[in-house]
Amino acid sequence: MDDNNSDLGIKEKVMNQLRGVIDPELGSDIVDLGMVKEVDFRDSGELQITIALTTAGCPLKAQIQKDIRGRMKSISEVKHVKVNWTELSDEERAQTMDRARFNLSKEDVVTQIPPTTKSIMIASGKGGVGKSSVTANIATGLAARGLTVGVLDADIWGFSIPQMLGVEGRLAGNEETKRIVPLVKNIGSGTLKIISMGFLVDENKSSLNWRGLILNRAVRHFLEDVEWGEMDYLIIDMPPGTGDVQMGLAKMLPRSDMIVVTTPSKTVQTVATRVASMAQSYYLRIAGVVENMSAFINEDGKEYNIFGSGGGEELAQELGVPLLGSIPIDPFVSNGSDTGVPVILGDGHAARALNSIVDEVISAVPRINPLDCTAHGSLETSVSITNS
Repeated sequence: MDDNNSDLGIKEKVMNQLRGVIDPELGSDIVDLGMVKEVDFRDSGELQITIALTTAGCPLKAQIQKDIRGRMKSISEVKHVKVNWTELSDEERAQTMDRARFNLSKEDVVTQIPPTTKSIMIASGKGGVGKSSVTANIATGLAARGLTVGVLDADIWGFSIPQMLGVEGRLAGNEETKRIVPLVKNIGSGTLKIISMGFLVDENKSSLNWRGLILNRAVRHFLEDVEWGEMDYLIIDMPPGTGDVQMGLAKMLPRSDMIVVTTPSKTVQTVATRVASMAQSYYLRIAGVVENMSAFINEDGKEYNIFGSGGGEELAQELGVPLLGSIPIDPFVSNGSDTGVPVILGDGHAARALNSIVDEVISAVPRINPLDCTAHGSLETSVSITNS
């Protein structure tokens, strides 16, 4: 820090924010892992941060950089951010890996989710915003691109994923492994692996009068006792709000990303900030915002903002994350949900918007080969990025 700067608290603020930046590969924050090498703040508002990676060519650099820049926006004194990159020495890398392994050993829950699977929680502040429909369509869109996608219907009370994906049946167990086997649906060359309470109850109309501890135990079983196998993504349909199940999942899957679903309504936007705040308190990374029911488009292409406008963009700006896309009001969306053929597989305004969102999701939460980051490579020239 600049010796001429009397506000020594800025560096502490910066370090506190950096503790929320998680190395996606190692699962711990970059401060704890010893990756933050220098923090230099100037009176002009210029902040320089030097980060040492396990290897300079790590493709996760872009995600770490994005998280750093996003978190610095919450510090009003910081006007410009410059990130310098370097590489850990062999000794430092060994210490960092030891620290990461130690942190993993302290995790209470060992799930059956492979470490190479990227898990994404689809969340909302309240019900009725189309969160489950967004979940079903994103999962289907990923599978349609040839990927293997798990779908966990964690909305225990209001499960709807089985109907939306057109899957019926009962969960069964593998006699050898003694684990639950997901129901499978093929989408083109891709695959969906689906787990839902809807595959356990006798009727869709049956109510579940369960409370927090029992609900948490059910979700825990879905993570610990399901034979998920290899997957590219696990998409989780979260219950609305910030209750026991949401907090339990955040603890059990600390490396997850979250996508927040809202509508153009300012009221819904305000409520959605609560679920985002919950996620941030557990250091989950918010990958972006999806605005549902953005507008109705008639046959002439004219838009009608039935539920208002701007809520998704404002929420994304407030959280410092991208707006992944807006889904217009389209009768084919509800028809697809009712018939079990997600609208993303068809054509129309909503289908095009959802396919664009899936492309943005793949960009925001990329599949990464961990070996690309831990492999030894030559040190690249330091890269500087300036935020204005």
